[in-house]
Amino acid sequence: MRSCAPATSLTPDRRTKRTHAMLPWRLALLVLLVLVTGHGEAAAASSPQAAAAFPPPLSSYQAGEQGLSLLEVLRHRVSVEPLNAIATAIFFLAILHSFFAPRFLAASHHLRDKIIRERGGDGHSFWVEVLHFFGEIEAVFGIWVVPLLLMIEAMKGPRSAERFVGNVNYTEAIFVVVIMSVAATRPVLWAAEAVLGGLARLAGGSPMAWWLSILVVGPCLGSFITEPAAMVICALLLGRRVFDLSPSTRLRYATLGLLFVNISVGGTLTHFAAPPVLMVAGKFDWDFMFMLQNFGWKAVVGIVLSTTMYAALFRKDLLELKLKAVEPLTQEPRERVPAGIAVVHFAVLGLVVTFAHTPAAIIGLFLFFLAFHQATAPHQDPVDLRPPLLVGFFLAGLVIHGALQQWWIEPILGRLSALAMMEGAIILTAFNDNAAITYLASLVPGLSDEAKYAVVAGAVTGGGLTVIANAPNPAGQSALARYFPDGVAPGGLFLGALLPTAILAAAFLLLP
Repeated sequence: MRSCAPATSLTPDRRTKRTHAMLPWRLALLVLLVLVTGHGEAAAASSPQAAAAFPPPLSSYQAGEQGLSLLEVLRHRVSVEPLNAIATAIFFLAILHSFFAPRFLAASHHLRDKIIRERGGDGHSFWVEVLHFFGEIEAVFGIWVVPLLLMIEAMKGPRSAERFVGNVNYTEAIFVVVIMSVAATRPVLWAAEAVLGGLARLAGGSPMAWWLSILVVGPCLGSFITEPAAMVICALLLGRRVFDLSPSTRLRYATLGLLFVNISVGGTLTHFAAPPVLMVAGKFDWDFMFMLQNFGWKAVVGIVLSTTMYAALFRKDLLELKLKAVEPLTQEPRERVPAGIAVVHFAVLGLVVTFAHTPAAIIGLFLFFLAFHQATAPHQDPVDLRPPLLVGFFLAGLVIHGALQQWWIEPILGRLSALAMMEGAIILTAFNDNAAITYLASLVPGLSDEAKYAVVAGAVTGGGLTVIANAPNPAGQSALARYFPDGVAPGGLFLGALLPTAILAAAFLLLP
């Protein structure tokens, strides 16, 4: 009699193949659910109750604020809407949590090791997983969305939290998930490695040559392929060509901080690649030539100066890296993706960039890409969706919190001179996404041309000081996370980015 093997007897390879085959369909179902939910939320937003939706528009505060000092304005806005203060308190608790995330991660590892010593096994337990979850920097803002929504629901009535979440714009989070997934594929990485590797080989092909090539040229590519794509490519190449050679801790943090700053300003050669520029370019009437003449060349000068200075400061650390045989990011030449498949990958990448502000188009392109990837699986590497989805979760949580900080950021920016506005933008960017800073500044009536330049220059300059300062930063940190076993310490990142930030600030201020 022929026996039927149960489903649980599938071999790992067969289970993997089945999982991969089902992935596009699962994602298609997820997208369908999102679209249906979005339709329901839109219907809810159009209902009469939506008129009292939280947060109130900034214009609703201004009637009673003439002649008030900044402190009085903030007090007035809290008296009009007490939930403002609560939402901001929760946001700052989330920021504080992000600074302590590495400690949660270290505590998780310590507890796991203790369990292994005492009981054996793999060391996993409920509390190990809880501590690890609280130590995941990408999960921090999502965790603090929960008490925020509970407070909104408690203070504003039934379904108020649902209406608020439904009105938040998640386009940037969706875009970053898709661009990370496509940019990390074999054809794209091979092409980037070939270009940057050619430049590195002109300088001798040493780890230091790779380091310079990636950190100078890579960020400038972000002006054309977008900053998130440039961040992913540069981070992966740095991992393979520098971090795999066991650099010192101080070089790791200096490189990470320099990467974040260079990526943040490297997208300013054009008007469509850097999120803080993109948010205001249309309203300020800034085009490609304006960006190139007023921001782009200064950014390139600043990138070259800061990278060269770091190369001099860390010359000993870089020269001590032992050059070893490093396999390409992709497979050997005989296993490279056929040209036709590579063309499709680059076409999808280009179309995703083109439709960066149309979520439905981005999702449709991503589903096509996943289906095409599955159909050409023998020539592909597996798509690892965990890092992109974690980064998307991080950004979604950040924009939810950021949407409730307008009440205090807008009056602060509106009272600053051009120079003070640049300084303020750099500082505020460390505590909020730099695209949110420029957007809020654009709401200030009668903003002068000098102030417009100052706030954008400050926002892009401060984009490397913290992981939340610039949308692509979580992608870079995720790609390099394995080189920081106890997590990236926010203080170490801040110190690593401080000198490049000062150099770029000087470039934007002093160059004509």
